[in-house]
Amino acid sequence: MSQNKLENDNPGAVPIRIALQPEAAPANDLDCGLLGPLGLSRTYWMLWCGMLLNRLGGTIFLLLGLYLTRERGLTPELTGLVISLYAAGGLLAGPLGGISADRLGRRPTLLVGTAGSGVLMLALGFARSTAAIVAIAPVLGFFTDACRAPLQAAVADVVPPRDRARAYGLLYWAINLGFAAAASLGGALAAHHFGLLFVIDALTTFGYGVFILLGVPETRPPPVFFGSLAEARSPGGMFNLPLHDAPFLRFVLIQMLLLLAFVQVVVTLPLDMRAHGLGTARIGLLLGLNGVFIVIGQPIALRALRRFSHLQWLVAGSVLTGIGLGMNALAGQGQGSHGTLVYLLATLLWTTGEIGVSSSSPALVADFAPPDRRGAYQGMYQLAWAVAFSLAPTLGSLVLVRLGAPALWLGCLAVCLAAAALHLDSTRRGQPS
Repeated sequence: MSQNKLENDNPGAVPIRIALQPEAAPANDLDCGLLGPLGLSRTYWMLWCGMLLNRLGGTIFLLLGLYLTRERGLTPELTGLVISLYAAGGLLAGPLGGISADRLGRRPTLLVGTAGSGVLMLALGFARSTAAIVAIAPVLGFFTDACRAPLQAAVADVVPPRDRARAYGLLYWAINLGFAAAASLGGALAAHHFGLLFVIDALTTFGYGVFILLGVPETRPPPVFFGSLAEARSPGGMFNLPLHDAPFLRFVLIQMLLLLAFVQVVVTLPLDMRAHGLGTARIGLLLGLNGVFIVIGQPIALRALRRFSHLQWLVAGSVLTGIGLGMNALAGQGQGSHGTLVYLLATLLWTTGEIGVSSSSPALVADFAPPDRRGAYQGMYQLAWAVAFSLAPTLGSLVLVRLGAPALWLGCLAVCLAAAALHLDSTRRGQPS
């Protein structure tokens, strides 16, 4: 209403607005009546479908270590280096992808990211020399992870605050559904021809880009300048705002603490299971139940999302994650099926916590962010994940070897409970009104 009044009182303002943001769609296309299933916009569902398709083809990363050692003849040390370089490429992807999403737009950043990662995936599949594989890995990691911040920002652009946790929860559900399907098919495809995995991954990534190209308009809101025009257009302007937002930085640091504990399910949990006598097949089954529990449980949890705030969901998720991780300490107190049952129940608990954290965290980031800085804020939060994944393997393995499994899992419980308490204190006080 106030915008219409401004245009009527001052017609000269209209050309200036268009010059600043010529291609921008409304900040929320729900206002245009473009509603899809579950009351979410059709633009959101195009993003959702594109991500689901992309994850359906993401089999190669589950078997990359096996491919590099068996097909390319790399040593375990070199294989570890390649995978580490891939992860290192993602360290810069979050901040730079977020800045690009704010300065250039969500749509072009997603298009460049999907095109680049698809081409580089094919290049990695056809690479034969160790030098080429080592060179491609970090660049592929960068382009793959550069799509995350603009995707999260675009969801916040087209979904109103009250529905964001539900929208992010559905997106996370699609990611896990695609992962579960990819995991079930990957082994069979690899046995037939490993190269097919690279081709399928590239094609589904290109398909994701087609969804963006044909079904997603630019969603970036018009820029809001808080200082001079020169300051707003400065190269670091998009990234400096999150760095100077103290409440948001505290939130990111608390999340990093929580993630250091959560990532142990990927790193040290399989080692602990093997130490308690579980075979490879049973370990794979137990870890795979995480995706099954999410696919089944997330739709049930989404029904309750509107009853609670984003912060309440985050705190509850942190506590459940901690209890689930801490429960692993009981696995060594019995023999045989007892340990398997403990791991099963623990997986159910920390998966339930994961559902709460994954649905609420990006919604809270969107709440902290000014509309035209959502990419930079989501990119900063993505950096917390990258740092946690870089530090957690060393920290968790060190505690497991030096102090034992009970100390590791009870330590994870303490860290998660501390994160929940800090969120209740610091994040609650720092939330934007």
